[in-house]
Amino acid sequence: MGFAIAEAAAKRGAKVTLVSGPVNLNTPDGVSRINVESAQNMYDTVMDEAANHTIFVACAAVADFRPAEVASQKMKKKDGKDDMHIELVKNPDIVASVAAMTDDRPFTVGFAAETQDVEQYARRKLEKKNLDLICANDVSVQGQGFNSDQNSLHLFWPKGDKAIPLASKQEIGDRLVSEIHTLYCGN
Repeated sequence: MGFAIAEAAAKRGAKVTLVSGPVNLNTPDGVSRINVESAQNMYDTVMDEAANHTIFVACAAVADFRPAEVASQKMKKKDGKDDMHIELVKNPDIVASVAAMTDDRPFTVGFAAETQDVEQYARRKLEKKNLDLICANDVSVQGQGFNSDQNSLHLFWPKGDKAIPLASKQEIGDRLVSEIHTLYCGN
């Protein structure tokens, strides 16, 4: 979805920086791409870049938690031990951090991938994270969202909402960029 949004924005003449984790997708024409390897690396990169852009769209499904420690070598089985415990720590919330910026804050768009009570959870995230727009998608529906070439979104902003029905991710990206432009420009 992020690549489709980046492509749609670039086709409209926007200066686009795409921060991406490891994927096998080609960078869209006219898009500057920064590759990252971890959630922390993505957070650091985004926070370095965000103030240089007027609009920030966070659609990456970054893990909420990561291992507290990373082993430098293979972890061997221990005799008599049939289990292992891994301590997890919370990753930084990238979109909330961008939305909380006080200097040069971009118009901030988040995503909410949900499996139930989609509108309720999306509106809660919109308010809690101080977003300008949130794009909710019901990932429990087969054939859309993750691991699919199609998606549908329901957009929520403080004073409105709009559904974008099932279509290719390229079409969804184009329609979303149009909606962002309208909301950003106040039309």
